[in-house]
Amino acid sequence: MPGRLSLLFDLGLWLTVCVPPVTAAVSLQGRDVMTAAVGVPLLGAAVTLSRRWPLAALAVPVALSLALDARMSSPLYWTALVLFGYLAGQRMASARPALWFFGAVATAGLPLCALVLRDLWAWPMQLLTLLLTVGVPWLLGRYRRQYAELVGTGWRLADRLEREQRAVADRARIRERARIAGDMHDSLGHDLTLIAVRAGALELDPRLDARQQAAVGELREAAGAATERLREIIGVLRADDEQPPRVPPAESVEVLVERVRNSGVTVTLERLGDTGDLPPMVGLAVHRVVQEALTNAAKHTPGATVHVRLVRDGATLGLSVVNDPATVAPLPGVASGGSGLVGLDERVRLAGGTLRTGPTPQGGFEVVAELPATRTDSTPEGGFEVVAEPPVTGSTTPRTAIRPTVSAGELARARQQVRRRLLQTIVVPLAVLAGIFLLMIPISFVSSSLSVLDRDRYERLEVGDTRDEVWSRLPAFTRDGPPDGAPPTPRGEECVYYGTRTASADAYRLCFTHDRLASKAIVRGAR
Repeated sequence: MPGRLSLLFDLGLWLTVCVPPVTAAVSLQGRDVMTAAVGVPLLGAAVTLSRRWPLAALAVPVALSLALDARMSSPLYWTALVLFGYLAGQRMASARPALWFFGAVATAGLPLCALVLRDLWAWPMQLLTLLLTVGVPWLLGRYRRQYAELVGTGWRLADRLEREQRAVADRARIRERARIAGDMHDSLGHDLTLIAVRAGALELDPRLDARQQAAVGELREAAGAATERLREIIGVLRADDEQPPRVPPAESVEVLVERVRNSGVTVTLERLGDTGDLPPMVGLAVHRVVQEALTNAAKHTPGATVHVRLVRDGATLGLSVVNDPATVAPLPGVASGGSGLVGLDERVRLAGGTLRTGPTPQGGFEVVAELPATRTDSTPEGGFEVVAEPPVTGSTTPRTAIRPTVSAGELARARQQVRRRLLQTIVVPLAVLAGIFLLMIPISFVSSSLSVLDRDRYERLEVGDTRDEVWSRLPAFTRDGPPDGAPPTPRGEECVYYGTRTASADAYRLCFTHDRLASKAIVRGAR
């Protein structure tokens, strides 16, 4: 169903952007008809590219609009520019390629307007059209993408909160079971041991007959069996699945890495400094972090190279496990319970360190831990902090307070990014618009200076001359439209205006029809 909806969306997009050129092709003539006809299949190709290469899809209507009119003032492709600009902003992960593209189009507009149209004033018009039809929709698409990422971050954080709350509850149960086990060991174990010792002494009493000694022996054996069963019960109460180790395993990081290499995973190991003499809890945390990170890399990024780095700098031990992007698709059926990283965060926190996980800019994933290289009693911040509070009145059981730290910070950062993106959506177009208006000042001076037609050349122009003959005698650029108060353009004629002198309100008007000079006149500006 999602694939069918995507196909219907793309079909509707293609039909929408093709309506203006197809409708206008009936009334256009010559090259304009060809441009509109060629635009239909090219817009179809743009729709095909828009999901995987949205910037390339945006380049298609931009090129068509420039081919039709260097000012981009023709409305035939405005709809395509707006829609593909919005989709490019929504679908592109990075804004930098789009900014380079916009800069290239804006820069190329100056020689196009100067050499093709011979009109410098066409360049600000092109920049304004590019801003309104491409820039603003692209910014709106970027804002929409950022808002969607905020919503996704909120759902991920909510899921993480739920998992971590369950993990906190599980740790609370384990601690309570350990407390019960300790009480049983301290009280019942001690009493059973005393019973067994006294029964053994009584068994050797010569004043007892054989029947009584046998009964006492059975009592001693029963006490020993009860003690063994008590140990088994304590082991069950200490954990749900397995008893958590309290000392680092005999397997070193080198042995662990070598074992993973033998399974077919490419792993590099780098050690800097003396990392052999570590506190027991830190050594266990290092082993567990490396083991979990290598396991996740093998499951979720098959074929990727994993880099393990262990650095000791004074009293701080830095550990990083970074995997490159996957070279093949993950194996089917491989699922993640989502509790591995939560357990790692708690284990590193109990060892006095901090843990940071997340994707890398290159597309891989990193697990970074910072641990104390010497024994410490500090408890770092990060993830969820479990704090014992005084018991409720009438109860002897202490309460557990769950304080989110990292999750709240991530959500705040996501909200700040959305607010910044909204501010950019408003401020950037206004700033660019102000820049365009400022650009008109030097353009006005240059255009006024380079669009002056010499009076002698004007007098030598004859009605009936071909356009090519006339253009060879004219200045490089035309004036920006007729003077204020000028009479209307003669019907059926195409007119251009040139200045009589620099900063003058008067202008020479040359009108063409069928590529020949049809009329010429001096137009007086309003006084």
